Amino acid sequence: MLEAAFRPFHPDDAAWLVERHGTLYARENRFDATFAPLVARIIAAFIADHDPATEAGWIAHDGARRLGSIFCVRENADIARLRLFLLVPEARGQGLGAGLLQQCMGFARAAGYRGMTLSTHESHRAACALYARAGWRLVMSHPVRNYGCDLVEQSWEIALD
Repeated sequence: MLEAAFRPFHPDDAAWLVERHGTLYARENRFDATFAPLVARIIAAFIADHDPATEAGWIAHDGARRLGSIFCVRENADIARLRLFLLVPEARGQGLGAGLLQQCMGFARAAGYRGMTLSTHESHRAACALYARAGWRLVMSHPVRNYGCDLVEQSWEIALD
């Protein structure tokens, strides 16, 4: 059993996040080499320009071992965007994802956002089921070609008031 906890994201976590996203998405979803650089750009922008009062990231860990991540970033004055939600395979199915999601949503509420949005793919069935259980609703779904794959992109939303 994992002794998982959450801590704030630190720039020293960036390389791990890029590598884990790139490796896991390639292995599990057959994403091509364009995905990891996108993750790197998202993280670099967060490090360079985030407002700590309205944007945050967390790393799930078991001691020194990183297990996952989640970020809350500003979409606009009223809406936050969930980004970079990831759990390593050995951390899945233990409630850690639900904990990260609640951490992110709680921060968004406290920061004054009225709602949240996220983008994902239909193939991420466990994450989509988690969003639905937490009260998120699917608002759009359409086929796309991204990262060398034919995917069904989804947009989800939740009201926080």
